[in-house]
Amino acid sequence: MGGLSVWRGKFTATSGKVVYDKAAKAGSIDVTVDMSSIDFGMPKLNEHAKSAEIFDVTKFPTATYSAKFTRFNGDVPAEAEGTLTMHGVTKPVVLKINSFLCKPNPMSKKEVCGADASATFNRADFGVNFGDKYGFKQEVTLQIQVEGSPAA
Repeated sequence: MGGLSVWRGKFTATSGKVVYDKAAKAGSIDVTVDMSSIDFGMPKLNEHAKSAEIFDVTKFPTATYSAKFTRFNGDVPAEAEGTLTMHGVTKPVVLKINSFLCKPNPMSKKEVCGADASATFNRADFGVNFGDKYGFKQEVTLQIQVEGSPAA
């Protein structure tokens, strides 16, 4: 979100699962975000973002993203197409996977995968249009960094 400047915030409570089948060049992503965990680094802004005027976390406590890998660069996923459900609205969102790497963790010796991904969407499409009357930008860019290990 932004108006006079760029608002940068993060959600500090998320969970999810990525399924990655390197041989079949297939996989999926399922993520849940606790919307009340929004942190802009400003307590007053955090409280306003949680209010009914913006995310309305009492009514819509979570957001979810569910997708399938749709494009690969060699064996590595490069894109996922899926749906984002936020604020009670479900819309398609394409996730660009900027990097994806799996290798043994030097400490545990177990394989770990990490990724950097991004997506852009219009928050007004999800009914989160606070500030539009003042000319605030409605475009949001998600920056996602994630690491995980295979399920036992």
